[in-house]
Amino acid sequence: MRIARFSHDDTVSYAFVQKDEEDGKEYLVELSGYPLGGTPVSPTGERFELDGDGIRLLAPVIPSKIYGLAKNYEAHAQYMGEITGMKGTHAPEEMVIFTKPSTSVIGPDDPIVMPSFSTDMNFEPEVAVVIGRIAKNVREEDAMSYVLGFTCVNDVTLRDLQGDDPMWTRAKGFDTACPLGPWIETDLDHTDAKISFTLNGEDVPEASGTTANLIHSIESQIAFISSFSTLLPGDVILTGTPYATGSLKSGDEAIVHVEGIGSLRNVVMHA
Repeated sequence: MRIARFSHDDTVSYAFVQKDEEDGKEYLVELSGYPLGGTPVSPTGERFELDGDGIRLLAPVIPSKIYGLAKNYEAHAQYMGEITGMKGTHAPEEMVIFTKPSTSVIGPDDPIVMPSFSTDMNFEPEVAVVIGRIAKNVREEDAMSYVLGFTCVNDVTLRDLQGDDPMWTRAKGFDTACPLGPWIETDLDHTDAKISFTLNGEDVPEASGTTANLIHSIESQIAFISSFSTLLPGDVILTGTPYATGSLKSGDEAIVHVEGIGSLRNVVMHA
């Protein structure tokens, strides 16, 4: 099931995304609320064409907090070692966690705004986990019962600032640094979700990968993070980028694709 957040004539609503078998089109079936934290919802009776006039998909969730994992794929850890002049670097044994503020979140087709204080902004395509209910001290074997679903994310990073800021606060937390979307997919094989990236219409093979190669599984991520921070419905975990990243410049079209979820498109602009 796909859960979307959208606006129609400036009114924000929630919906299931369904394909009509007769006309082959995709529709937003409006819901009475947002199915987070066990809140019961039902269809309102309204239905909109996904590509209809006045319809705009929004970030599927506005989390209270966002946690991300750094170097959670061995290939990415080695890549980062190479570009920083430290060949032979391996992924750390312990999880490396960073945060992004909710103000960094944007939705599909929203512009990624490159700050004036950076000259090297990078894309990082990933799978994001959306928490569905309050999670504290979760056991790894129970972790997936706390998940509402999954979405695409571009963990945009100011690479030139990252080395000067050990907390990565500006490098990963600036406004528009966390594109999410296009919706939340509740039915996904999270153990082998294939990630790919397109830049200006061209595939970037070195940015592709699969969650089958995660060092720390999604279950272990939820268990670890919930051991020190209570996760609330709608909170998001960025699970890691699989391999290489690359620079973004003004005018670039960046598309993150996760098989089984869909595609997240954003265009870059200067501040």
